[in-house]
Amino acid sequence: MRRASAPAGPDKKRAGLRNTVRIVGGEWRGRRIRFPSVAALRPTPDRVRETLFNWLQGAVAGARCLDLFAGSGALGFEALSRGARECVFVESEPAVAAALAASVAMLGDRRSTIVRGDAFRYLGGTARHFDLVFLDPPFARGWLPELCTLLEQQGWLAPRAFLYIEGAAEDGPLPLPHFWQALRATRAGQVRGVLARRADQRTD
Repeated sequence: MRRASAPAGPDKKRAGLRNTVRIVGGEWRGRRIRFPSVAALRPTPDRVRETLFNWLQGAVAGARCLDLFAGSGALGFEALSRGARECVFVESEPAVAAALAASVAMLGDRRSTIVRGDAFRYLGGTARHFDLVFLDPPFARGWLPELCTLLEQQGWLAPRAFLYIEGAAEDGPLPLPHFWQALRATRAGQVRGVLARRADQRTD
């Protein structure tokens, strides 16, 4: 007689959720995407993503999105789940890029493009306009000012684009491109996030 499997205990359930992140809202709400164990890869917390996309209500559907330093892809997949037209994920770590491709396949998505390469090199290429840019580089590198400048000066931002920047809470105010202003800010643990837009644009 075949013995019935014992129900998974709390420890096994927690182990099964390691290296996964949950999509908070939209078409794929509740689905989990996986990512490998790579140093400095820290998906944006659920609470921060929920707050961010509450701020962006009405601006995500149909948007062209760019997820630089994509990591788990949590921000880009959240946008796609909520109706974004497309998302370009830029990721330099091969194992992480492969996990992104696996997530795209698992979700059955056809709106994603995965670019395996350096974010600075990508921004040095032929620019196209994005409506929503997620910028979440490794905290300790100090790259945010240069990245913000490249996005603005190289023409990657649509006229009414939103820019979401994430950094270490302990570093204080995050840098913004010239003539941009912070619309909203949030903090969760060691993470500080800022949603910004050009100063001459309305928030409606």
